[in-house]
Amino acid sequence: MSSLLEQEIYSQPAVIAHLLERETAHIRQVVAQLPPFNYVLIAARGSSDHAATYAQYAWAALAGYPVALAAPSLQTLYKTSPRMESALIVGISQSGQSPDIIAVLAEGKRQGRPTLAITNDGSSPLAAIADHVIKLHAGSERSIAATKTYTAQLVVMALFAAICSGHPKLLAEIQSLPSALEATLQESSAIAQRTERYRYMDRCIVIGRGYNYATSFELALKLKELTYVMATSYSSADFRHGPIATVEPGLPVILVMPTGATFEDMLELAGSLREREAELLIISDSLQALSLAKTALPIAATLPEWLSPITAILPGQLLALHLALSKGLNPDIPRGLHKVTRTL
Repeated sequence: MSSLLEQEIYSQPAVIAHLLERETAHIRQVVAQLPPFNYVLIAARGSSDHAATYAQYAWAALAGYPVALAAPSLQTLYKTSPRMESALIVGISQSGQSPDIIAVLAEGKRQGRPTLAITNDGSSPLAAIADHVIKLHAGSERSIAATKTYTAQLVVMALFAAICSGHPKLLAEIQSLPSALEATLQESSAIAQRTERYRYMDRCIVIGRGYNYATSFELALKLKELTYVMATSYSSADFRHGPIATVEPGLPVILVMPTGATFEDMLELAGSLREREAELLIISDSLQALSLAKTALPIAATLPEWLSPITAILPGQLLALHLALSKGLNPDIPRGLHKVTRTL
């Protein structure tokens, strides 16, 4: 019988279709009701923080809003807070339970700013404190590692970016997501056989840029959670500023490089890494990119770059799942982890 994690990975096309059906019109209403704001301050942890990193690119590039990531310990540990005037305060949490995320929204309300909660639990404390609540509609996520709630968060971020932009074409592009997810999962069917090669891998590097900078962090987190591999994520730009010196022959490097504005930069880096004899695992919709890989991880070639993080994470989720199984680990219950993490 397949693991809960595998079932949840393969449920994502249906989850996203349901989310689009339930929340697209609602998000339009929320955007229409928001008072004027000049920037967005997002509080999140773990995978939710990676969804916030995606929003830094999507909301700025498409809707013109700068996005800052909050430092919740300012409220909970240092008992102080930055000025929040002109900000929209957003909390992202699949459980809606973490006190530090709740504290940021509480401070935003104290300062008279609009607050928005994005959560899978509409009855959670985070939802209770927010002016507006967007539910993920992902159903119960029983495996500890987030998969379907993460892609659902990305889609919510994309919907806000598209609606705030005022461009109907962007909303139309979002509607193709369920079919693109399904196609990517079908293309990823061979990953189980390919992962055996990495059974004894204990470290690797994950690199993305732009919209997929977030993907590099989320993929690295999945590898750390599920396989206990010390996976370190970088942007391709930052990686050149020193960390590239750590590359030795045979070091596994995962490149997230769909076609788009960052593709040529990532292609140049792939060439440099091949010269250093790194072993490349490449997530891409480009045959040119995939041809450079020792292990090719294809994604559907139907999405614009701004939506590619939603499909690009799927091969990473499956890689982590099957690598955990090849190591004899239980992918549903990683050691020392709990589904709900409450941090101060």
